[in-house]
Amino acid sequence: MKDKLIGLIILIILSIGAIVYAIEVEEISVLTIREVMIPMPDGIQLAADLYMPADIPAGEHLPVLLEYTPYRKNDSRGSKYRMYTYFVKRGYVVARVDIRGTGNSQGRTIPYEYSEIELSDGDAVIAWLAKQDWSNGNVGMFGISWGGFNSIQMAVRKPPALKAFVALMATEDLYQEDVHYMDGIIHIDSWMMSNDLSNAMPGAPEFRLDEDWLRNRFEVEPSVFTYMREQRDGPFWDRASARDKYEQIQIPGYYIGGWYDGYRDSPPRMLEHVKAPVKAMIGPWDHYYPHNAWPVPQVEWRHEAVRWFDQWLKGIDTGILDEPRFAVYVRDWHPPGPGVDEIPGHWRWEEGWPIERSVTKTFYAGQDHGLSSSPSAQVTHSLKYKPSVGLAGGGPVMWWGNIPPDQQSMDDYSLIYDSQPLDSPLEILGMPRAILKVSADVSRANWVVRICDVAPDGSVTQVGGAAFNGTHRKSAREPEDLIPGKVFPLEIEMHFTSWVFPKGHRIRFAINNAQWPMLWPTPYQMTTTLAIGGVEGARVELPVVPPANRPVPKFKLPEEGPSLPDYASVDYGNVSGYAEIKSIQRDEQSGAAFGIATNATSFRYPWGLEHFEERLEHHTSDLNPAETSVIGIYAVNIDLKDRTIRMEQNVVFKSDLKNFHMNFIRRFKVDGETLHEKQWNEIFPRDFQ
Repeated sequence: MKDKLIGLIILIILSIGAIVYAIEVEEISVLTIREVMIPMPDGIQLAADLYMPADIPAGEHLPVLLEYTPYRKNDSRGSKYRMYTYFVKRGYVVARVDIRGTGNSQGRTIPYEYSEIELSDGDAVIAWLAKQDWSNGNVGMFGISWGGFNSIQMAVRKPPALKAFVALMATEDLYQEDVHYMDGIIHIDSWMMSNDLSNAMPGAPEFRLDEDWLRNRFEVEPSVFTYMREQRDGPFWDRASARDKYEQIQIPGYYIGGWYDGYRDSPPRMLEHVKAPVKAMIGPWDHYYPHNAWPVPQVEWRHEAVRWFDQWLKGIDTGILDEPRFAVYVRDWHPPGPGVDEIPGHWRWEEGWPIERSVTKTFYAGQDHGLSSSPSAQVTHSLKYKPSVGLAGGGPVMWWGNIPPDQQSMDDYSLIYDSQPLDSPLEILGMPRAILKVSADVSRANWVVRICDVAPDGSVTQVGGAAFNGTHRKSAREPEDLIPGKVFPLEIEMHFTSWVFPKGHRIRFAINNAQWPMLWPTPYQMTTTLAIGGVEGARVELPVVPPANRPVPKFKLPEEGPSLPDYASVDYGNVSGYAEIKSIQRDEQSGAAFGIATNATSFRYPWGLEHFEERLEHHTSDLNPAETSVIGIYAVNIDLKDRTIRMEQNVVFKSDLKNFHMNFIRRFKVDGETLHEKQWNEIFPRDFQ
């Protein structure tokens, strides 16, 4: 039932500087947001909002749920209040904590994601929450993206009070799957170029512009410089990756993913490898919480999370362990994006991962560009490298997620192999595998493979895919240049997918060497080859799932939470929430390709109106791919009662044959006057990229 907002009381408690917002709702007499400062061992204090009942009866102690991110707790109160109320009504305190040096927390901004500073602070935060007189000593973690990542990483550390967690849209593999090096290839997107903008901002609502802010935030080197110094897999990425530490995860975890999110590979791996109790769910969503996700259908994931936390933090047998471990939304065909808002399909339970009845069906690429169950005669197909492939697709400039546009614009510059029209539906669920024998006439090349559904009307919907850095063919830790002209085997495991190919549709297997601007182009013009035919020729292995009478999960529909006055989205921008390519220009004579991606959002807060704007300019050349660049232009403008403040961040990232070059400028303005400006420049050798 919808919460009915009855009244609002704002209490300002001067002692210890705590701010309490008291909201009276129908199910709870009073819901309180208390701002507290949590002390760290070195004396720094982290800012936290505690969402809790105002009056906890004497002798009653509640478990605590922690969301721990750098995404400015004060600014996010509107959305968090609407979401957290669900948990508070069901007997939890929710703590939303700003990571050190971000939002309203003290200290120097963290140097990069998931550093030892962040995680050791997390240990202290969990211990503090467990010791409060209103706490029962049991803490759960949850969060999407950053909050999901560090939930997994804190589980590896095993702080005594952490009893369970729910990780949404997150992964345990930092190198191959996070936004920095997708599939081992440099990935520069909107988040990479703009994340440090909000971290450099002073905390709301005071926006205090003192020396501490200038020294410990504004002038701190952007984290992207650190990532650019770590272009290959190794200890830097190992530090917070659980991919080789599954045995250390002894805390019960619930993993939630989305078919249109770039982190969807993690849930099946966790089901397979983690010995602690594991549940998983994957639905038809992009990078959103499933109760307000796009695309639809949505589900009330918080109901499942409460059952999970009740089991482990309250000691209540909720029955959740008696159900199958994996809830999966099986996707039926839909046309390619954009314009797709609802994903057809159906839910079903599976016992876990891998699925025992799954069978591998092999399709061979043929000499006539067919795709069949039998190998053809042996031939070699060649492909001229077109670095700008992918640009024409438009849409968000992100990862192996979102709803991709029609793939024909990419297929025109790919080697494609189509099956005959299917005589019956075919379901796949898992990670398809491409097995290739390839060569390149240069020392650096990437390969991109895709599985697509070709409808009778000719539209091409992407079903799955992945890329591979050819210099990582032996090791992503010790890359080696290709030997020009030498043929070598390559196996590429595609990202987790589900799809039902309808009767009469064709399966398409596509191979090329670029996916710009998602992946940075290799620097040389080239031609690559693909061996076709025979038992060792190019083929794709599909994880086919035969029909079975499986139980169906009955998820609750989303519950709309109460709104918090004076927090509202005025303009959310693009439906995806990301910068999307709106303009493309090409010069066939020079080979230049140029795309512009934009987005703008506006939010209203109690302290004023905030407007965020971004513009990304993507440049490459089909004749000289070494000369590739991205220009990012970002700004946050906040109209306060007494002044207007503006933070600007301009980034130029470009490459040549041997190096990457980054120029990063940050400016802070008050009433149009520039008060502070800082610039960073660095040249990074191309480390097998």
